[in-house]
Amino acid sequence: MFDILIEKGLCYAGDGREPFRADIGVKNGHIGEIGDLSAAEAARKIDASNLSVSPGFIDTHSHSDLVALAEPAITNKTAQGITTDIIGQDGMSLAPIRDEYVSPWKKAMAGLEGSYEVDWTWRTSAEYLDALDKMDLGPNLAYLAPFGNLRMCALGLDDRPASKEEIAKICSLLEDAISAGAVGMSTGMIYPPCNFASEEEMVEVMKVLAKHGLPFVIHQRSEADDILASMDEVFTLGRKSGCHIHFSHFKVAGLKNAHLFEQVMEKLDARSKEMPVSIDQYPYTAGSTTFSVILPPWAHSGGADKAMERLADPGARERMKRDIREGIPGWDNFVDFAGMENIYITFVKSEKNMDLVGKNMIEMGEIRGMDPLDASLNLLLEDEMAVGLVDFYGTEDHIGKIMAHPLQNPCTDGILGDHPHPRVYGAFPRILGHYVREKKLFSVAEAIRKMTSRPASLFKLKDRGLLEKGYRADITVFDEATVIDTATYEDPKQYPKGVPYVVVNGKLAIDGGHAVGGKSGTVVRFGAN
Repeated sequence: MFDILIEKGLCYAGDGREPFRADIGVKNGHIGEIGDLSAAEAARKIDASNLSVSPGFIDTHSHSDLVALAEPAITNKTAQGITTDIIGQDGMSLAPIRDEYVSPWKKAMAGLEGSYEVDWTWRTSAEYLDALDKMDLGPNLAYLAPFGNLRMCALGLDDRPASKEEIAKICSLLEDAISAGAVGMSTGMIYPPCNFASEEEMVEVMKVLAKHGLPFVIHQRSEADDILASMDEVFTLGRKSGCHIHFSHFKVAGLKNAHLFEQVMEKLDARSKEMPVSIDQYPYTAGSTTFSVILPPWAHSGGADKAMERLADPGARERMKRDIREGIPGWDNFVDFAGMENIYITFVKSEKNMDLVGKNMIEMGEIRGMDPLDASLNLLLEDEMAVGLVDFYGTEDHIGKIMAHPLQNPCTDGILGDHPHPRVYGAFPRILGHYVREKKLFSVAEAIRKMTSRPASLFKLKDRGLLEKGYRADITVFDEATVIDTATYEDPKQYPKGVPYVVVNGKLAIDGGHAVGGKSGTVVRFGAN
């Protein structure tokens, strides 16, 4: 007798081949049988005769690190058909951490994760993953060791080179994280302290990943004016370390840089013939991150507490405003490539600044009756850096070309907040509904491969990513004719349509389009799951 029997569905195995009609029997958290199971008994039967069935979707760039400890169902993900979230992105997560850095790191993380009242009782990667595993998780979580945390624990938050002894300490901390279950390492070359690291430092740390066959996931130093040089930097790291390179949220940022797109894609294709390379991407022309990225890099040296001291210093503020207006070498200036009219606030920390949520920087200045940059710097200071943004940066044509690229797999890069980016609720259904059904960029089978077996293989997620007997029962049931996102920039907290059933580890997380509650997800550890 099966726990769940999904009957007569159009099944996509996840490997890109054409679909087949079959029943799927789920037992003890695994796929027990696939075939004609019409005579079988089950505790729960699901009629999928008018639906499609696939492996559960894998979100390779997620910011569920903190919300998982406050709202562990993470329904905005399971409602999309996502059964595994890969956290620890951009070189910033909740562990490892040292006592003296908890305060500034909480402020830094709030800009990426939102503000949640969570007691940080862990210090090591292993302790953090154990804390997650005790939660009633909806989706599974897999963890990337965050380079920023590793570096912070080894030498602090200052902008200075690491000594050989400190590099050895970072490598040791990475080994600890991998032993705890990390499926790779991430960095964010626009975020402190990641952007303080030297090439020598990065190569030595990445050699640890190469030894284990794990990927290096990178938000590159520039996605805008200097993107070609930035890609060369990343490929140099890959060549010298022997590590698989995975570009986060691949794009060309800023309409003024659209002319670079063909050169960017040519460079990607050329280097991918020389070394292992992959990319992920969210299906929107706007991005989202912490609002503190509008500050020049020097403003972040020493961490969030030091940045706030500079924001309170009139001389430092004038220097920040000058650098933002005029630019400085080697820095992705969001105000320059997106424009103040295209940068919107997604969340704030304090009630008094809630009137700025959903407003762009120019509107913020008008509301506060001052220069937009002064209003922006005031907001960062008053709300202790816990502010998020959405920035409109690109073109629909480029989105489609990257999406259809053979090295691509989808992600959400979803950052929650009071007025979040719609990708938090709609990225994967948007691909199936808009780009596959409506625009016909590629087949459903290829879309499912990109969402399932491709990322499972890249991150070595054992027994996941395929509809195959003996594999974990992470299964998404969707309606090809109706699946679509409903979240918009104006009204982003809207669940998608056309994903009626989602099974995580053999348990229904979404049943009839509604969240079930309780624990279905687990922490997926390298070498163990």
